[in-house]
Amino acid sequence: MQATAYTYDPETRSGSVLLDDGTPVEFGAEAFDAGGLRLLRPGQRVRIETEGEGATLRITLVTLQTL
Repeated sequence: MQATAYTYDPETRSGSVLLDDGTPVEFGAEAFDAGGLRLLRPGQRVRIETEGEGATLRITLVTLQTL
């Protein structure tokens, strides 16, 4: 699934993304670390992997979107 980086805190390595429908979803350090990233800037396109749906949707991986 693709999304757009919305917020990122380098101290906690957590933040949020906006899904393509505009829904914000938060991610924790575990998801950020799983993607092997060092930094994330608001507006970057990212690829995410998730578990659950609706209110239980949880991001398990955040990485940069590549073609």
